[in-house]
Amino acid sequence: MIHVRNLTKIYDGFQEGDFVALGGVSFDAMPGQVFGLLGPNGAGKTTAMRILSTVLKPTAGTAIVNGYEVTEAPSDVRRQIGFVSVNTTIYDRMTSWEMVELFGRLNGMQDDELQLRMEMLFARFKMNNIRGLLGSKMSTGMRQKVSIVRALIHDPPVLIFDEATSGLDILVAREVFRTVEELRDEGKCVIYSSHIMSEISRLCDLVAVMNRGRIIAAGSLGELADEHEVHDAEELFYELIANHEREYATLVTG
Repeated sequence: MIHVRNLTKIYDGFQEGDFVALGGVSFDAMPGQVFGLLGPNGAGKTTAMRILSTVLKPTAGTAIVNGYEVTEAPSDVRRQIGFVSVNTTIYDRMTSWEMVELFGRLNGMQDDELQLRMEMLFARFKMNNIRGLLGSKMSTGMRQKVSIVRALIHDPPVLIFDEATSGLDILVAREVFRTVEELRDEGKCVIYSSHIMSEISRLCDLVAVMNRGRIIAAGSLGELADEHEVHDAEELFYELIANHEREYATLVTG
């Protein structure tokens, strides 16, 4: 479903030198699976997801989403994915219904199909009471529900959740968790990024731990715990990042 090989993103830092946001990342994510990208802030998770969603172009490497390469067929890739983030823009002067309808039309949905899909999703997420509510009047939880529904409107095979619970209260966060679990059960391929270990432990079938633009460990949490002989999830994450930081410092100082 998603096949990433040697994906690299380098920014020209002028006098400061080049900045490697992604340094040769490779992974596979399959249908019916939640694949977690785990790492501290600045690890490269969002850069990878923005490349997968065609917002950024890679410097090198390939990323194939449901048969389409992100640089060769960006329009086709965008039809394969739904993207959810707490930073997704909500339009203040549009209602929730209008926003979801707009995204359906942008994805080429016909009127009858679109209206049926909207009715189903608004009922599923208990949003009928906010159909006519303007974005400017929505709570944080309402905004996130709109973000999720408009990502799902065209029924994409791939869903990308980028730090989707950051800043949300526990009730809204649990709604996000439930949605991710349901999408996996429906056979969707879900990419889920977070730096919160409890979320990754709950949701992800496989994980890739990232730091400084690179994948430093990959597998199931159980496999990684056995390999590194650390069976507390948060301690495992800490040890992996700390060890990589020590290796990086040694490499830099020579």
